[in-house]
Amino acid sequence: MTHRHDTTPPDVTTHDAPEPIRVTVVGTGYLGATHAACLAELGYDVLGLDSDPAKIADLAAGRLPFYEPGLAELVERHTASGRLRFTTDPAEAAAFGDLHFVCVGTPQRRDSMAADTSHVEAAVAALVPHLRGDALLVGKSTVPVGTAAGLQQLADELAPAGVEVGVAWNPEFLREGRAVDDTLRPDRVVVGVTDPRHEKALRELYAPVVDAGVPFLVTDLATSELVKVAANAFLATKISFANAIAELCDAAGGDVVALTDAIGHDARIGHQFLSAGLGFGGGCLPKDIRALMARAGELGVDEALTFLREVDAINMRRRSRTVALAVQECGGSVLGRRIAVLGAAFKPGTDDVRDSPALNVAAQLQLQGAHVRVHDPRANATAARMFPTLGYADTVEDAVTGADLVLHLTEWEEFRALDPALLAPARRVVVDGRNALDADRWAAAGWRVRALGRPAVGPLATVSP
Repeated sequence: MTHRHDTTPPDVTTHDAPEPIRVTVVGTGYLGATHAACLAELGYDVLGLDSDPAKIADLAAGRLPFYEPGLAELVERHTASGRLRFTTDPAEAAAFGDLHFVCVGTPQRRDSMAADTSHVEAAVAALVPHLRGDALLVGKSTVPVGTAAGLQQLADELAPAGVEVGVAWNPEFLREGRAVDDTLRPDRVVVGVTDPRHEKALRELYAPVVDAGVPFLVTDLATSELVKVAANAFLATKISFANAIAELCDAAGGDVVALTDAIGHDARIGHQFLSAGLGFGGGCLPKDIRALMARAGELGVDEALTFLREVDAINMRRRSRTVALAVQECGGSVLGRRIAVLGAAFKPGTDDVRDSPALNVAAQLQLQGAHVRVHDPRANATAARMFPTLGYADTVEDAVTGADLVLHLTEWEEFRALDPALLAPARRVVVDGRNALDADRWAAAGWRVRALGRPAVGPLATVSP
């Protein structure tokens, strides 16, 4: 199938379809809830399906089980209007929808680096036998290439007699903290199809977005499955390149922030995703690069992606390097030291703590005997469920007061805006794991500032026994 696109300046507004398409969204986690609410915002009648009754009860009442800026308002508005509903009944969903989006998770398998697609397969198996008319399943989950073809075979086997079920793929490109805007005003819409009718249906669905100028890219199934993981692998590589250079700067006495700023002015490189620091985490980048390597191995082309092993290794080294820097600033041991950790979420703008570098560092320091208190503007509760043995503070001041060391590990705007002169630690030493604080301002307030890939700034700190 040819690859084509349309472009004009984007300006998406709420769309009232003359003949509203009825859409089901299978899986109402982060991706599914966002997609369902945004489709309702675009003017469609949407039914979300999930096997978790508690989650469905919360969503039906207009409540989100996680934090995402702007999303709670959409869910509350459209559940109140009746445009957005939720159910645990696959038969109800099968009878409701013209299009069925599959948005369930694909976590890393416990026994390998590969993605676990069992939840996707289970979702299709639960829905398809209840279909009573021709239907289109549209995958949005991030899956290994070849999954869509396998799901088509599964759907063909399970479909009732006389019912034709098609499979298309429409990868998501959501950034946590910006998911609503990324859905309503995306950089591009990518669809993988095998039938012109499927392309037509998806063009109609995305008309309010495409008409506003967003590129609509049509590919085959395999290409559409690869687009998301290829994008994430590229971004992870760019981050790890900056962090590899930070290691070199530490050894040579250079400043990685000045260096990456200089090379970022090259239009071929750019500044985005070139910030050296603690590295990436979350539920996507680490899992996706490992799954891509695993799938390449299954296809016999593992040598093509062996560089991703080093990308992953560099990323993980940043955590141990941050721990080592903290130990160094505590005189060679953190045993009995009081350490404040600013940040728990894997990035600002979310309460997601999956594979959080900040919490990984906090837990490592606790294992070495430190008394750790964590503060995050949004993620304290989710962090406490995953790491219940860490201490948590309701405010920055509570976390920092009396601390022997402060670690800045998630770059929330609230932390960048702090007045360091007003904080009251036992020792004015901060390790900036994100290279995001104004080091000169902190040094002027009497703080010693350490960061990854940069020379120390501020006075030498004395370490009491």
